Formats: sequence, structure tokens, C-alpha cells
Amino acid sequence: MKLPLLGVTPMTDPEKNGWWLRTNYMEPLSAAGGLPVMLPQIRAQAGEMARRFDGFLLTGGPDVLPSYYGEQTRPYGLFLSPARDEFEMALLEEILKQGKPVLAICRGIQVLNAFLGGSLYQHLPLEHPSCVPHYMERPYDRFAHEVFLTPGEPLAELLGREKIGVNSCHHQAIRRLAQPLREMARSTDGLIEGVYLPDASFVWGVQWHPEHTALRDEASCALFSAFVRAAQNG
Repeated sequence: MKLPLLGVTPMTDPEKNGWWLRTNYMEPLSAAGGLPVMLPQIRAQAGEMARRFDGFLLTGGPDVLPSYYGEQTRPYGLFLSPARDEFEMALLEEILKQGKPVLAICRGIQVLNAFLGGSLYQHLPLEHPSCVPHYMERPYDRFAHEVFLTPGEPLAELLGREKIGVNSCHHQAIRRLAQPLREMARSTDGLIEGVYLPDASFVWGVQWHPEHTALRDEASCALFSAFVRAAQNG
């Protein structure tokens, strides 16, 4: 059987004028039966990428430029990457046109929400203070808090559970959920941690980092496997 070809969006290194990826994004995709490939951040080729690849993983990384969700940049010391924003917004537009599967992780869920018309907390410690440790210390292959899964929604159906433990390394999150998206996981302090697009075959986003735990945690492994199956069947 031909392995599904999976495009993975890279991080940027301005000092080295380069793109890069952690291997822990690639390994769970390969273990689940996919062929992961790092994408170049070339906006002009976004449409061709959307046609050629079977599925797409939007990875973690820098903050989304607030103008994408209609806000001014507040003085919170945001780490921005405008070129990456432009590429991923263009790529996501083409992916959704093509109806290809998407798994959006951390920054990825924020890109997805902003693209579809939602908004973000720019800095959780000031805009949504909480005792829940959303920005944990290393190592990340352990759980920081729990999220509750929305009954009847795809993630709860996939895992057959009401809650799961997750790691957490983010200072931004969904503030206003984009109208086309539906919630499927939430932390105890009220943050939306998992979403999906009902009208799509598989467009899921999670705020945590399952790539750090996928090789030993059943729920994380199941998430990657579901994504790869969707790409295989698409």
C-alpha cells in the first residue's frame, strides 16, 4: 500500500536564514504509517503543495501576527514570524479548498482559528490568568494538566474517554472560537484546547503537543494514527 504523503510546516531560523523541524514531529507520523516531508515556506507554491500532498501537519512555533484576527500588537514581547504567517495562511486556504486532512498543533490551532475568523489571547498570564500550568518547564514528555473531552465529538469518540492528561507549552490560546469550528476539548480553567471543522473530512486542532508523548502515550498515538488514516483514505 502506498504511504500517504504528509506535508509538515517548518520552524524558521532567521539567524541562519533557514527552515528546520524537530524529529519528534516526523517520527509519530512515520510510526503511524505516513511519509512525512518538511515543506518549504514558499507562498507561491502553496496551491501545488495542497494538490500533491495527502495531508498536512501545522506545527508549533512563534506567535500569530494579531492583525490576522483584527487586533493591534500589544506590548507583551511577542515572537512573530510574518513570512511564516503568510505562507501558512495561504497554504491553509488551499488545503481547505482541496479538502485535504489537517492536524494543527499548538500554534497550528491558533493559525486555524485566526484564518477562519476567530481571535486569540495574546498573552495568557495577563489576559487569562490561571493556576493551570499552560507553560510548563522541560521535559515536555509528561503531563502538565488535564483536558476534558466534549462528549459525542470526534476526539472523545476516538479515545472513548472523558478526559486526558496533556503537556502544555503555550502563552497564547483561542479567545473567540471561529464560527465554522466546534470545540472538542477544554481545560479546567475554561480554555478551548481542541477543535475540529465539522464540514471537513479531518481538520482537527489541539493546543497541546502530542508529538512529545506520541511514542509512549496511547491517546497521543491515537491522534496521529487517526490523522494518517484520514490522509490514507482521502
